[in-house]
Amino acid sequence: MPLDALFFGAHPDDVELTSGGLAALLASHGHAVGIVDLTRGEAASRGTAEERAREAAAAATALGVASRETLGLPDLGLDRSDRAQLRAVVAVLRRHRPRLVVAPERDDLHPDHVEASQLVSRACYVAGLARFDAPGERHRPHRLLYALYRGSVHPHLVVDVTPVWERRMEALRAHRSQLDPAVGPPTYLTHPDFLAEVEARGRTFGAAMGVRYGEGYRARGPLGLSDARALLAGGRIEAGA
Repeated sequence: MPLDALFFGAHPDDVELTSGGLAALLASHGHAVGIVDLTRGEAASRGTAEERAREAAAAATALGVASRETLGLPDLGLDRSDRAQLRAVVAVLRRHRPRLVVAPERDDLHPDHVEASQLVSRACYVAGLARFDAPGERHRPHRLLYALYRGSVHPHLVVDVTPVWERRMEALRAHRSQLDPAVGPPTYLTHPDFLAEVEARGRTFGAAMGVRYGEGYRARGPLGLSDARALLAGGRIEAGA
């Protein structure tokens, strides 16, 4: 299925934690949006792979995206140098042919997030090589963005996600196995202040552009404008334009 935008996460809740607002915003403008979870999250301290799959499906419904799939790569075993993993990501890119790809930012403490960032980056380039041995016709996305998590890195781009913030939070709360203190051992995500921290991060990014809630992204290389009039629109570039 051809998609306008494809969002990658290392685990089933990563997109909701970083870029769910942009996914929901693009979907609300009528764009075909998909999510790919590289792993099933089976190595997590909480929740079974089956539980996490059901939660991911509910979150996708809340975001309004057109599709969500899991590649089933090994949790805690993502490896940018593994050719089989690279082929799997390239095959997805060639099948869906997105114009925009969103990947995790590589500056992160979780090794899977680091490897996922590098794996997706490499796949976006390799997918455009005619002789790379993955299924499908070659395709290279027009733009690759990296979604920020804890805000420790300065964003190159902030997207106003105020109109879909509640939808974004509904999708995040769908991952009950990871958030509910009553259903497993304590983790960073079960801290009583975790959701408040998510909101504070959204408010911080939003304040950077004078809106209520924002999401931060980085790019490798310059962000180009094809329409200079966007520079006159109050400093904002509408994500759905």
